[in-house]
Amino acid sequence: MNVNFELYKMFYYVCKHENITKAAEELNITQPGISKAIKNLENRLNCTLFIRNKNGVILTEEAKILYEQIKNAMEIIDSAEDKLKGAIDLEFGTLNIGASKTIVENILLPILKEFNELYPKININIHTDIPKRLINKTRIGVVNFLILNMPCEVPNDFDYEELIKVHDIFIASDKFKELDGRIIKLEDLNNYPLLLQAHGSNIRSNIDDIASKLGFKFKPKMELASNTLVKDFALVGFGIGLVTKEYLDDTNYIEVRTNPKINNRYIGLLYLKNKTLNPSSKKFIELLKKKVK
Repeated sequence: MNVNFELYKMFYYVCKHENITKAAEELNITQPGISKAIKNLENRLNCTLFIRNKNGVILTEEAKILYEQIKNAMEIIDSAEDKLKGAIDLEFGTLNIGASKTIVENILLPILKEFNELYPKININIHTDIPKRLINKTRIGVVNFLILNMPCEVPNDFDYEELIKVHDIFIASDKFKELDGRIIKLEDLNNYPLLLQAHGSNIRSNIDDIASKLGFKFKPKMELASNTLVKDFALVGFGIGLVTKEYLDDTNYIEVRTNPKINNRYIGLLYLKNKTLNPSSKKFIELLKKKVK
């Protein structure tokens, strides 16, 4: 059956008020327009729906049966509209972000704090994992969008945007002060106790790719799980660590300069091409872009 929603909507309001004039006023439609619609509906259903009198209309038995069902449908539609408005106004909802622990701690935490203060009714879930798993979680709807270290391989079904440029540097404590101000060959770092993040991280993949193009491999003394751990172990003298400069704050360290320099990277926003972000995600991304400019 080809349903004409407008006809049933006008029928609903005439039943609700038992008056064509009042229905026309609420719908902002002319009274003849309502009358014509009701006549079309009666012809369509092959029955009489209303008996007109001086006070308005009286519902026929057929109209009463139809009204009970249409009333339920209209209430569901009204409820859906209310829920949608609540989601748009961020009266409720869920924000699922995929990111590395380092990005959450060094970039997202203050922005998440402000977002939570602005929209306290939004539930926030943070998913930390390696990029490949986070991408899969986004595909199945567990995660709304990703904030990842780039460059990384972006699947064809994702779009991405550059958010922040970052710079990877080698740092050390005063234990290696003889390196302060010097420039050493990148491969010569293998002559020192080297601290790198474990395989799977973007910063490790980037430096390993640089080494591979130069024809050698890094042989780290220690492989650690995060940027923070590499920084902490380097600053207490375990060795020379590769970290992201933007995450160092005002820490005192020696920067070990290399030839060639390490390529700059950036932090990117990734999201599925053919899936619309929910209102809470859109609002958070809007705040994020504002804060990282």
